[in-house]
Amino acid sequence: MALLLLWILFGLGIFIQLIYLLPIFGKVAFFKAKPDSNSENTEGVTVLIAAHNEFKNLKRLIPQLFEQDYPNFDVLVVNDRSRDRTGRLLEDLMSQYPKLRTVTVKYTPDHVTAKKYALTLGIKVAKNDVILLTDADCIPASDQWIRKMTQPVRNQNMTFSIGYSGYEQQKGFLNRWIQFETLKTALLYLSFAKWKSPFMGVGRNLCYRRSFFMEIKAFKDLWHLEGGDDDLLINRYATGKNTRAVLDADARTISIPKENWKDYFSQKKRHLNIGKHYLTQDKLKIGWYAFSHLLFWAGAIGLFIYLALEQKWEQIAIVFGIFLMRLLLLTWVFSKANRNLNGHKNPSNTLINDFLYLGYFWILGPISHQSKDIKWN
Repeated sequence: MALLLLWILFGLGIFIQLIYLLPIFGKVAFFKAKPDSNSENTEGVTVLIAAHNEFKNLKRLIPQLFEQDYPNFDVLVVNDRSRDRTGRLLEDLMSQYPKLRTVTVKYTPDHVTAKKYALTLGIKVAKNDVILLTDADCIPASDQWIRKMTQPVRNQNMTFSIGYSGYEQQKGFLNRWIQFETLKTALLYLSFAKWKSPFMGVGRNLCYRRSFFMEIKAFKDLWHLEGGDDDLLINRYATGKNTRAVLDADARTISIPKENWKDYFSQKKRHLNIGKHYLTQDKLKIGWYAFSHLLFWAGAIGLFIYLALEQKWEQIAIVFGIFLMRLLLLTWVFSKANRNLNGHKNPSNTLINDFLYLGYFWILGPISHQSKDIKWN
């Protein structure tokens, strides 16, 4: 009876995993970009950045933004209560770049959270209706970022376009894990967006219309939450009809990764904490993957141990063959997706990172959901 139960768990896990890896994740992994249309509406775009003590990052980012190959854009930086040299830097940069503007936040009202307040002020004074969001610690991957990320909003009458934001590659195991987890998360939200069922986006690379934001007062039910200015906004208002995913590697942004586990866990606690506020059907999109992943690993380990004790070597060979098949498929799909999103094929330590995802989701996830010390900056 125990052996039958293990086979059932293992079989169910691998069945659901195959659905995610092929038809769902395949929307990103096997996506082929179409040639850009020759006729293009070059509507004005405002690149919006909320910055708190980001002197070093803004000094790197702003000059790169003004190298973008797009004829009609400006950059608006909301200087949110910075105590470093951010204000002086922005004054100097505005003399160099006439299309750079700033708004200064001196205090945040008690009933709202800092980043949403900063973004709302910026969106209110933005000159253009098309808003393209990123963070101060990001840089565009190419000079086509503005053009390609805003194209669905400008030319396809979309309200939202959601993009990919990866991390700089560095040495060390932490960075390899960050690359893996970021790609896996992107596969989930971008694949479902391609299936016309969007449920989240990342504020490091997100575009929407100012008019829509102002009309619905987009943060009206989210003021009290730390975070959610990006994923909860998409979760509440994005649909298959008003949202497009942008998969072009030239449309991605590249962020500075955390360099130690303490800072990384603090960041992920903030991200995971917001997930409990997703709509139920969207929690299931993530939950079914995580549940089937748990069944697969628990069933595989349980079968290996049970069959080894019973010395049933033929069945062990079958389990190992299925296990290896899933690992090869996972590596293939992640490699193809990484090439589409990052422009290169380089997922490493797939087996180890896939196993560690168990602890990430089933240990760090519940801890994050219960955490009360979530803050922005």
